[in-house]
Amino acid sequence: MKLHQLSLFLLGWLMGALALAQGSAPATAPATAPANAQAMLQASDAVRNPEKPFGVTVTLIEYRDGKQTDTSTLGSYAKSDARSGQFRTLIRFVAPARDEGKLMLKSGNDFWFYDPASRASVRLSPQQRLMGQASNGDVVTVNLAKDYQAKVGAEEEIADGNRQKRRTTRLDLSASSPDASYNRIELWVDSTNNQPLKGKFYSESERLLKTVYYRRYQNQLGKERPTEMVIIDGLDAKWVTVMRYSDFVFRDVPEVWLQRDYLPNFKPE
Repeated sequence: MKLHQLSLFLLGWLMGALALAQGSAPATAPATAPANAQAMLQASDAVRNPEKPFGVTVTLIEYRDGKQTDTSTLGSYAKSDARSGQFRTLIRFVAPARDEGKLMLKSGNDFWFYDPASRASVRLSPQQRLMGQASNGDVVTVNLAKDYQAKVGAEEEIADGNRQKRRTTRLDLSASSPDASYNRIELWVDSTNNQPLKGKFYSESERLLKTVYYRRYQNQLGKERPTEMVIIDGLDAKWVTVMRYSDFVFRDVPEVWLQRDYLPNFKPE
């Protein structure tokens, strides 16, 4: 499929998804039995994130009005911290050439950016945009259950990222850490297997920042996981960022890679 055809197809899908999202409210019903919302959120985290240290390639593609405007490729190395249960992540910028060799590190609640041209590391905010609608906090590996308290909202039938009807449970997440990337999240998970399907992310002022669809589930590292996130701007539905995940692999992530002082010495294996 030619690039302009692909862009038109993607825009058509997105506008259709938006129309479904903004149409009449889906039928809702209270759960027939009490559900452990935090356990469901933890199960959803396990769908997105492998338990063992791993690497993955992340490709970001930005679209404006259905036309591709920018792209970036990152290498991600993630490892769960034994004490906190949260992930630490090293991001390596691979492409475009102007960004090659730059690094971003999330360790604990700290985000650091390293530029080999200046050999300096500077602190970042997780809310800061990396490209398009993708923020720094979006591209690192995160267990939401560590930063948010979940409550069961309702059981709802929604259209997923492939515009298929799915029976879901909406989890209402409120930030339990001041370092959480978002103040509040609505997360729709499949009621039968806790696969995350859709999320709405809000600021402290209750402004909708973005809507995210988790799609293209594939068997990766022993479990069906989403390999694509479609991120739609909360104000401009024609501003879209697609994040694609590929080259999943279990791998050793040395502790030294996750230290700020080591960033100038990092060399990918």
